[in-house]
Amino acid sequence: MTYSTIGVRTLTPVCGAEITGVDLSQDLGNEQFAEIHDALMRHCVIFFRDQHLSIDQHKDFGRRFGKLHIHPNAKHGIPEHPEILVIKADEHSKRVAGERWHSDVSCDAEPPMGSILYIHQQPDGGDTMFANMYAACEALSAPMRTMLEGLTAVHDSAKAHPYRMGAKDRDDMAFPCNEHPIIRTHPVTRKKALFVNRGFTTHIPALKREESDALLEMLFRHAENPLFQCRWQWSDNSIAFWDNRSAQHMAVWDYFPQKRYGHRVTVCGDRPFLDA
Repeated sequence: MTYSTIGVRTLTPVCGAEITGVDLSQDLGNEQFAEIHDALMRHCVIFFRDQHLSIDQHKDFGRRFGKLHIHPNAKHGIPEHPEILVIKADEHSKRVAGERWHSDVSCDAEPPMGSILYIHQQPDGGDTMFANMYAACEALSAPMRTMLEGLTAVHDSAKAHPYRMGAKDRDDMAFPCNEHPIIRTHPVTRKKALFVNRGFTTHIPALKREESDALLEMLFRHAENPLFQCRWQWSDNSIAFWDNRSAQHMAVWDYFPQKRYGHRVTVCGDRPFLDA
């Protein structure tokens, strides 16, 4: 694929690309927007360095791709901007967001289309790992894919966010729990992707508990195979934009007690489906 308004440098053949030649604080022309979208569809996650966005500019960029999502139970770090999820860690942190492999808020009835994380301050370390779930699906044997295409799995916010169960800082606190196909069809590319993750997925209702646990553990390990991955080394004022329908990610917390700070906007998606 060739591009006329942006530069694209792949991180690995299977996942990730760094985009150059664009200032995301400015209004994107239709051609440049389309090329950024195409690069995201092709590489599952795209990256930008040396960006300088206000909160409103960050939100405006996200809105080019769809309505902005509000997390069902995360603390509103900036109350006047509920669409902004504050990502931060310092010497007082007991945990950080995204320490387990996951697809953002896959527990929603309509899980997010994508997430755009803008890191303002980055410590030494603190990389993020991404994995291509098209590749994970394609690497399964044909009999396994056939079996999985007939199954659904439950995604539960209570598994991913137990530390928020007793929080009282929001009146609209919610912990969604929904059932989705284990293999989903991407609504744009029409490719099939594995759609279970260690962070949110709890069980496969059609199976006995022992069968469900064993199969899910195999699928989690399979999805987390380094063969499907890329690793992004952050710097101050850099951005990652990932497609939650085709990728999983995990934040590496190897920088304690250093400080990390950023903002994330998340774009709403639609209900997962399998087009047989």
